[in-house]
Amino acid sequence: MKYENVKNDLKQQINSGAIKPGSKLPSIRELSVQWKCSKNTVIRAIDELEKEHLIYSVPKSGYYVIVRPSKSEGRPEGRIDFAAASPDPGIIPYEEIGHGLNRAVQLYGDRLFTYGDPLGFLSLRETISQHMAVSQIFAEPERICIVSGSQQALHLLASMPFPNGKSAILVEQPCYTGMLRIMSLLGVTPIGIARTESGLDLDELERHFRNNSIKFFYTVPRYHNPLGTSLSRLEKETIASLAEKYDVYIVEDDYLADLETDSKADPICSYDHSGRVIYIRSFSKIMLPGLRLGAAVLPASLITLFRMYKSSSDLSTSALSQAALEIHLGSGLFQRHAARMRDRYGIRMKALQKACSQYLNEGFRLSKSAGGIFAQLELPDHLVAEELAAALRQKDVYVFPTMQCYLPSMESANSWRLSIIRTNELEIEHGIRIIRQTADELMSQRRTNKFSRSAITWI
Repeated sequence: MKYENVKNDLKQQINSGAIKPGSKLPSIRELSVQWKCSKNTVIRAIDELEKEHLIYSVPKSGYYVIVRPSKSEGRPEGRIDFAAASPDPGIIPYEEIGHGLNRAVQLYGDRLFTYGDPLGFLSLRETISQHMAVSQIFAEPERICIVSGSQQALHLLASMPFPNGKSAILVEQPCYTGMLRIMSLLGVTPIGIARTESGLDLDELERHFRNNSIKFFYTVPRYHNPLGTSLSRLEKETIASLAEKYDVYIVEDDYLADLETDSKADPICSYDHSGRVIYIRSFSKIMLPGLRLGAAVLPASLITLFRMYKSSSDLSTSALSQAALEIHLGSGLFQRHAARMRDRYGIRMKALQKACSQYLNEGFRLSKSAGGIFAQLELPDHLVAEELAAALRQKDVYVFPTMQCYLPSMESANSWRLSIIRTNELEIEHGIRIIRQTADELMSQRRTNKFSRSAITWI
């Protein structure tokens, strides 16, 4: 179509630098003359570029190219980063966020410089309540607390006593490293339960619930960190049922809920009929990493105590951050950006699976992640994950060994967590080829050294 030709040409000029960042585009009339097309065709092309956050409009002035950091990926040139867990600075919609912050100051100016409710703005909690309903989380605003990122919610929950009077925390193995650090710093008794690509052993889970003093079970049912896989509906229903049966609370970390591609993939919280599931949602992995915002949905039995601990931690979450999130959720900007990220990360995950299938065999195995940002790569026994990772760093390729995701008492897998959040399709393919090449070089060196030692011994 004609408008696509106009859009693609402008996009190529922007990406190549022919149209400089911050510069103004030719007028619609000039572009229509240049392309010998109607103004409506040009307007449609420009609308598409604006949706892709390549340009933005200034009323009564025109359209301007968005200024990006000099290194759009926020990292040294040439580096391939499979270890990152924070969003790519090059795809964050800075202009939208800037407009949102400015609008927040205009609308909430009188509330931004005073201490607020430790649970957060009521208006934001009402907005989040509506947002979560799409994910089958039906919680009134009084049960929602705004937190400074999901990490703060996890720290508070690990610190505070629970109505069941129990003390140990059960965690999946492997597990999110931030949770392991929290338990270590607080001196909490941790207990591990194995989680594999195929999920959890529900019989073992019930034995833990029945025989141990479990305060809560910490789980990441959706797009697990570091496995990248999700629990089945049966597993989630069973977890909720066992929680009620044995008076164990569930802390459900749903940090990537807004990247879900399966509309039928409901969280554990949606199956909770006894008030024992604490649901945590992050907004930092999608659009607003620097604003550090999350939300916790609490059972009625925990609200008063959680509010007390939250107040003693920071009095209240940043008012400006709350106002900005409310603007983005209420206007639909957050939802539209999340949809774009789902598409983009989905393409990258498929590229990762294709590259691993093409270049890695003989003992390598990538977990079958249906979405999200992580996948686990198991290595052959003859290649030590940490040793190969060190060799790759010399080539500016970074991976994350999963040994850090295990309790000291648990046997760790010989694997890496691979992230696609700060890579593109070309880098993914190139990075996996480097992994293959480096693994071959490492094995070749070992064979050479072995032969050399044998020769010296023989002499």
